[in-house]
Amino acid sequence: MTDPRSTDPRLERLRARIPGLRLSTDASDAEHYGRDWTRRWTPAPLAIALPSSVEEVRAVVLWAVEENVSVVPSGGRTGLSGGAVAANGELVLSLERMNRVLDFDAVDRTLTVQAGIALEAVHNAAGEHGLVYPVDFAARGSCSIGGNVATNAGGIRVIRYGNTREWVAGLKVVTGAGDVLELNRALIKNSSGYDLRQLIIGSEGTLGIVVEATLRLTDPPPPTNVMLLALPSFDTLMQVFAAFRARLTLEAFEFFTDRALHHVLAHGAQKPFDEVHPFYVVTEFAVGDEAREAAAMAAFEHCLENGLVSDGVISQSDAQAAQLWRLREGITESLAKYRPYKNDVSVRISAMPAFLAETQALLAREYPQFDVVWFGHIGDGNLHINVLKPEADTDADFIVQCEHVTKLLAQALARHGGSISAEHGIGLVKKPYLLGTRSAEEVELMRGIKRVLDPKGLLNPGKVFDA
Repeated sequence: MTDPRSTDPRLERLRARIPGLRLSTDASDAEHYGRDWTRRWTPAPLAIALPSSVEEVRAVVLWAVEENVSVVPSGGRTGLSGGAVAANGELVLSLERMNRVLDFDAVDRTLTVQAGIALEAVHNAAGEHGLVYPVDFAARGSCSIGGNVATNAGGIRVIRYGNTREWVAGLKVVTGAGDVLELNRALIKNSSGYDLRQLIIGSEGTLGIVVEATLRLTDPPPPTNVMLLALPSFDTLMQVFAAFRARLTLEAFEFFTDRALHHVLAHGAQKPFDEVHPFYVVTEFAVGDEAREAAAMAAFEHCLENGLVSDGVISQSDAQAAQLWRLREGITESLAKYRPYKNDVSVRISAMPAFLAETQALLAREYPQFDVVWFGHIGDGNLHINVLKPEADTDADFIVQCEHVTKLLAQALARHGGSISAEHGIGLVKKPYLLGTRSAEEVELMRGIKRVLDPKGLLNPGKVFDA
C-alpha cells in the first residue's frame, strides 16, 4: 500500500521548488527523525527534509509559509523535553547534512560552523588549532551545535566556563518569515540595539532556525586531576563543595547517588571502592605545580577529618581520570533501557542546601515504590532527577504518577526561586510548569516576540507555550 504522504501535493510542490532537496517519507525515517529521547509521543511527521545549504533552508521555510505547514527543526534529537517531537503532521527539517566547519579565525579565535555539526567535532576542530571550545557533556558525540544553541546547553563545565550563550559570538538564523538574519557578527562589543542573538539562544527553535554559529574558543585549561569522593550523607554535599571551591580552581563538580553508581556499574563501569556509599562526587580541578597538588590533598584531608567524606581516590593517569568520569557520564546511557521520567531543575547555589533537603524529603515521600536516580551539576545549582519505570506499570500510569510529583516539585522550585528546566528546555514535557518559572507577563511578551519572528506560528508549534 502506498504511503499517502509520498504523493502529497504539498510535497510535490516542495520538490519542484527545490529540485536538489533530500526529502523522505519513509516510515523508518519518520520514526527516527520525528522524536527525541523522551519517547512519549508517537512520531507522525509529514516528511523529513534534509537541506544542505542556507538557501535550501530558507526555501523550505518559504514553502512552509505558502502551504501553511508547521516545521520542527531537528539536530541530534538528544533532548529530554519533547522539543524535537513531530507528532502532528509537521515537516521535520533536519540540519544533519549541514555539518561542516566553515571558517577559523586565528586573530579573533573563533570557529564558524554549520548548525548540524556534532559538539565532539567542534572540540576536535578547535583542538587542531591548539584551542578549546569548553562547553561539554556526555552526549557530545551525537548532539549538534544547533541543538545546543536552541537549548542554551550547559553540561559538566559550567562552573568554570558558563553555558553555551557565553561562547556564541554570532549566529545566522532563518526566521519563520523566511528572512535570513546575521546576528552580532562575532563582535566582542556591540551596543547597537537589542541583542537578538541572545534571544535566539535557548528559544528551542520557536523563533528561528539556527543554520550557522560562530563560536568563541579559548586556551586549553591547565593540567587537571580528577578526584572521586564518597560522602556519608546528603547533608555534607554543599560543605564539601565549599571546601573544594575555596582551595582549588574547579573545572567541574558533579554529584550522583549510590543508585546512579549501581546502574553504571551494571552497565560495565569499574567499581571504585570496596564499600558502597550513599553519595558520590566527581570533581576535576587545575593542578600542574606542587602548590596546587598540595591544595587538592589539603581539601580532601579537611573533608575527611571533619567527617564530610568517607573515602576518595585521585586519578594517577588520563586513563584513570576517564574511568572516574565514566561513573558520572555513563549514567544517562545506563538508564536508557528503563525509559526514565526526567526532571532537570535549577536553583541558585545559595538556595541549594534548603532546596536539596526539601526535595529529598518530597521524593522519598511521594516515590517510595520507584527507583529514583539523582545526579547533577552542583557547582551551578542544576539537579537531574530520573525516575525509573517499573516493568509492571503501564506508560500512562507511570507518567500520571510522575507528573503529580512534578507539580509538587514545581511548587518547591517556585518557593526557592528556581527553574523547572535548567538546560533541557521546556518543549512539550515542561510546558505545564512554565508559569512557575516565568510570570504571566513574561510569557505574554514571549508570545509577542514569536508573532514578530514567526508570524504564522509555524516554527516548532506547541513547544514552550501554546500560541
